[in-house]
Amino acid sequence: MSHPASDPVSLYADRGGGTVADLAGRFDRGLSVGVELVAGLLVLVEIVVLLAGVTARYVFHTPLVWSDELASILFLWLSMLGAVVALRRGEHMRMTGLVSRVGPQPRALLETLAITAPVAFLGMILYHAVDYAVEEQFIVTPALEISNAWRASALPAGLALMMIAALFRLVRIGRPATVLAATALTAAVVASFWFAGPFLKPLGQANLLIFFVGLVAVNVFAGVPIAFSFALATFGYLALTTTTPLLVMVGRLDEGMSHLILLAVPLFVFLGLLIEMTGMARAMIAFLASLLGHVRGGLSYVLIGAMYLVSGISGSKIADMAAIAPVLFPEMKKRGAPPGDLVALLSATGAQTETIPPSIVLITIGSVTGVSIAALFTGGMLPGVVLGAALCAVVWWRYRHEDLTHVPRTPKAEIAKLAAIALPAIALPFVIRAAVVEGVATATEVSTIGIAYSTVMGLLVYRQFDWRRLKPMLIETASLTGAIIFIVGCATAMAWGLTQSGFSQDLAAWMAGIPGGAYGFLAISIVAFIILGSVLEGIPAIVLFGPLLFPIARAAGVHEVHYAMVVIFAMGIGLFAPPFGVGYYGACAISKVHPDEGLKHIWGYVAALLVGLVVVAAIPWISTGFLAR
Repeated sequence: MSHPASDPVSLYADRGGGTVADLAGRFDRGLSVGVELVAGLLVLVEIVVLLAGVTARYVFHTPLVWSDELASILFLWLSMLGAVVALRRGEHMRMTGLVSRVGPQPRALLETLAITAPVAFLGMILYHAVDYAVEEQFIVTPALEISNAWRASALPAGLALMMIAALFRLVRIGRPATVLAATALTAAVVASFWFAGPFLKPLGQANLLIFFVGLVAVNVFAGVPIAFSFALATFGYLALTTTTPLLVMVGRLDEGMSHLILLAVPLFVFLGLLIEMTGMARAMIAFLASLLGHVRGGLSYVLIGAMYLVSGISGSKIADMAAIAPVLFPEMKKRGAPPGDLVALLSATGAQTETIPPSIVLITIGSVTGVSIAALFTGGMLPGVVLGAALCAVVWWRYRHEDLTHVPRTPKAEIAKLAAIALPAIALPFVIRAAVVEGVATATEVSTIGIAYSTVMGLLVYRQFDWRRLKPMLIETASLTGAIIFIVGCATAMAWGLTQSGFSQDLAAWMAGIPGGAYGFLAISIVAFIILGSVLEGIPAIVLFGPLLFPIARAAGVHEVHYAMVVIFAMGIGLFAPPFGVGYYGACAISKVHPDEGLKHIWGYVAALLVGLVVVAAIPWISTGFLAR
């Protein structure tokens, strides 16, 4: 779940600034339109290439040996250009809890620092990215037999375009004093670390605290995008305290962003937008509402059930909530439900459904830890039901005295009609899960089947397919993909730096000494991931600590799928619980409810989630009972 940055800039307006500002504005807009167009087209091409690969393999039994390689090349370009779009729009994930609570002047400075800090990193890494692309020209790809520089060039090209986009954002701010102050502060911090280099090297592992705790924490709480917070800390640690060539950091960025399984991210994000546009999500919600609308708290149960079903189609929590809230909330408010309770429950269901396949977090865990995606998809279904039941218990208690005398029961004939309408939509998540678990398609390929299915249903069954919305949907998909995958790349580089320092061995030794065996290890992990989820968001925390902790979990006797469910839920609770969880503020933004209104309502739901998490942690069978033996 991403929380878009609050963009302090205004678009180029007629401020009487003369021809220089006007030319800058035209160039910026032209560059933006060009990058967005190419990024959107890359999403479309990826869908076509992968769907062609699936069709050739399963229908014509003639595999396209080059399809995965071409998709991998295009994916790196999509991720980098998507990161450019996200940076220009201010949509990179960041922690805004502190920024939103300070006065106007400090906030303006922090918002500007959120641009100058990335500029500093981009300026320092760009040369090494170019060097990396030049080195890759001597490698020839096996299927297409072209130079790997065609793929690797996406890194310097994307980094350069991000730097240009960030500089134009600074120009658009229109407050020279604030920009100068932020630039001077950024330059002073960089120079201070540079001159302190000779004094830092002898400190050994104390540098881990300085860079990976201190520097990351300061950047994250100051509102610097999380990806760049990781990147700055990693660059500083490698450049100032080790002899590692910085070319290696670019290589780790490339490695983190190049896992083919991550190609599922943009495809499932687009699929989520597609089911909302075609009316499939609305059809599912209407059917559930007809079943439970006359029950006390019925629409709250519908919200929980709808999030469970829709999460089985879309991999993006923002897309899930945006598809459901506008449909249910108006009727729930008519029935007297407090807006604060609605947004609290919406946020809680965001955490509850984190393990429902095809969750992007599940795909990321499989990518960075090597755990079977099919096993994760199978193991994630029942734990979501357990936490959903815990939320339902709170709903029952809160709405047990609700007056529904004015709400008529839906006739059985109407329920049957709505069921028939919703059936194609309800079938989709089960089709997706079955195709992966039964080995018909990979987690990446199955998303294209879902997209084709949803397109056909939208055109022929639901008769809702707005062609004009395709372009913004493709661009939105590219932007969210860039924000997510760039974080994965930066977190992978940071995790590599931690591993090379010997930290992973020290962590393993410490965790092995925790009393209580497997359950002691799970208890510590729950606390750690709740904190990490609230500060770093889910995907960065998983990429950073997954490769370190999953081997320790196996050594402690914890099944890797069981451990995945526990840490995902813990991370989700931190992500969607105030005051730091940015998922909560995302739910508030979608619901158009002030965050303060939900605070007094959410803690009951958080308590229910914690109870459900303890049950899932204590009973491994919930996560592993349906896995193939």
